[in-house]
Amino acid sequence: MTTGESRSLAALLPQRATPAALRDRAEQAAAALPPLLVAAERVAATVAQGVHGRRRVGQGETFWQFRQYEPGDAAGRIDWRESAKSQRLYIRETEWEAAQSVWLWRDASASMDYSSAQYISGAEWPTKRDRAELLLVALASLLVRGGERLTALGGGTAPMHGRIALSRLVEIMARDGAQRESLPPFEPLPRAGLLVLIGDFLSPLDSVNSALTRFAASGVKGHVLQIVDPAEEDLPFHGRVHFAGIEERDEIVVSRVETVREDYSRRFRDHRAGLEEIAARLGWTFGRHRTDRAPGLALLALYAALSGDRRR
Repeated sequence: MTTGESRSLAALLPQRATPAALRDRAEQAAAALPPLLVAAERVAATVAQGVHGRRRVGQGETFWQFRQYEPGDAAGRIDWRESAKSQRLYIRETEWEAAQSVWLWRDASASMDYSSAQYISGAEWPTKRDRAELLLVALASLLVRGGERLTALGGGTAPMHGRIALSRLVEIMARDGAQRESLPPFEPLPRAGLLVLIGDFLSPLDSVNSALTRFAASGVKGHVLQIVDPAEEDLPFHGRVHFAGIEERDEIVVSRVETVREDYSRRFRDHRAGLEEIAARLGWTFGRHRTDRAPGLALLALYAALSGDRRR
């Protein structure tokens, strides 16, 4: 299975949801999780010093950065010496505290705009991008409810908490909605930071490994969720099929697609196994989700993995 073939099966792309609609659907998905579960995960993480970090002076209080004061920050956290250098107020963040922030990323490349639902009678599943964004914002909503700090990887903003963090995340996704790269761009994150990556990860395994290893080498913990369309996994078509790549623009015509289904499925499974192996070697978690299935379970598993990492 070439990269072009793995990203194929698409030509006509449906309209994407507006940022407002995306946020509404994400909020609904997050609200479907039992509030008790969210509260219990938060309490467990707090006991394990995994949510807020240690607030006392001393151990783990290495300086990381100054960030601009935001509504909701305690006045006692203002660094008056740094603030006196300008007309703005600044908060002094420590590395330990900053490490508890979460950086979120979703694949916005062209291959994510694919949905096979338009080719299958009665099918109604969304594009991979719509599902990835739904899960990403739903996860952000859960994190915000738990008082966490978060931001979009590559968004150019420091991690924030509260409703403004959720709004800013949606704004960044709308602004960067036509990225060409299918793998996360590297940026320095604080040691032991938390990174959530959602995409189809159909790029060559060597490329995926290089991108993820660079983050892991700096001490960042990661959670990878692969989003795939059911046709990419099952190849349910019959007869003569013309496959057209979205990103590489490769094209191939198969006279009888049934004859290649078994080999295709094997190579698809091998690629996914390779992704799992990469994540395991780095000490990261790996999950998978199909767009024809309800998002709730994927969201629950992703949130549980994130909470479990914090307890460790």
